[in-house]
Amino acid sequence: MKQWLRSIDPSVLSMAGIRMVSALIELSAALLMLVFNDVKKALAVNAVLAVVGPTMMIVTMAIGLLSLADELSFSRLGFVALGVALILFAIHK
Repeated sequence: MKQWLRSIDPSVLSMAGIRMVSALIELSAALLMLVFNDVKKALAVNAVLAVVGPTMMIVTMAIGLLSLADELSFSRLGFVALGVALILFAIHK
């Protein structure tokens, strides 16, 4: 198991770890909604998740882009950044 973990790229490992934390937050929120059994409280929990999801995506994308920065040209990095910006714009509008 230790050798398998050593063979994984540290950036990929951190990106996967962040996604696992995000999944645990989502699962905890779903369980809280069931425990509260109230629509108003469920909406409040869902509102918190609306902040957590994009934040996790931005952090994960930043880690990936930083690890690829030396391999990509500036124009390609610009296209990736433009794509991320468009995704964020679409989410908030």
